[in-house]
Amino acid sequence: MLFYWFLKFVAIGPVVKLVFRPHVEGVENVPPRGAAVLASNHLSAADWIFMPMALRRRVTFLAKAEYFTGRGVKGFLQRAFFSGAGQVPIDRSSASAAEDAIRTGLRLLRQGRLLGIYPEGTRSPDGRLFRGKTGVARMTLETGVPVVPLAMVYRPRRLPLLGWNVPAVTVRFGEPLDFSRYEGLAGDRFVERSVTDEIMYEIMTLSGQEYVDVYGARVKKSMDATGASAAEVLSTLQPPVDEAGDRAPESLAG
Repeated sequence: MLFYWFLKFVAIGPVVKLVFRPHVEGVENVPPRGAAVLASNHLSAADWIFMPMALRRRVTFLAKAEYFTGRGVKGFLQRAFFSGAGQVPIDRSSASAAEDAIRTGLRLLRQGRLLGIYPEGTRSPDGRLFRGKTGVARMTLETGVPVVPLAMVYRPRRLPLLGWNVPAVTVRFGEPLDFSRYEGLAGDRFVERSVTDEIMYEIMTLSGQEYVDVYGARVKKSMDATGASAAEVLSTLQPPVDEAGDRAPESLAG
């Protein structure tokens, strides 16, 4: 716990604010206490650094277990860093990975935490916003907590004196979404898809991104297999029909 605040206010936070000078909008939309889901787009590996910097409260993310299983000095330092930074490991390689991630998220929300989630499940392969996985809806419906949609926005910027290309960063929080009208309907895949799509629409509105109704991970897999660009892959893909096994949101990019 203390290491988290050390990173935020001493080791990393001051440097991030000095160099990037992130602009924050709508921070008053984040509840000052109690559980909530912070649902964000995912454009950069640095997203999970900039967003918590904008808030006084601690944000907890679900992170892939590989960050916690390294060996030697490097593995120890990596494990200490991610644990101290508020990350909770999940094993994404098991057959029950999606359900395990959801159970972990539910536990954290029932503890009153702020849970950071990237519903797309991976970083965007081309800067567009991709279809959200329904795990975020499942967690929201089972706990009744509000969802605060947010957008990470990056704009090209060149520092005049140093000549460095450093992006201008905006963290934009939207108004909380209340899904109490669906109380008791957790597990209904049609309701979960509707809730997820509403969350993604709000993220799209906040970010200004173009929306693509295909899973980003599916696009990346095809890109790796064929060497094609995201645009070329998307021209051959259709939106998914079956939601089974595609619930797990992710916090850190894979």
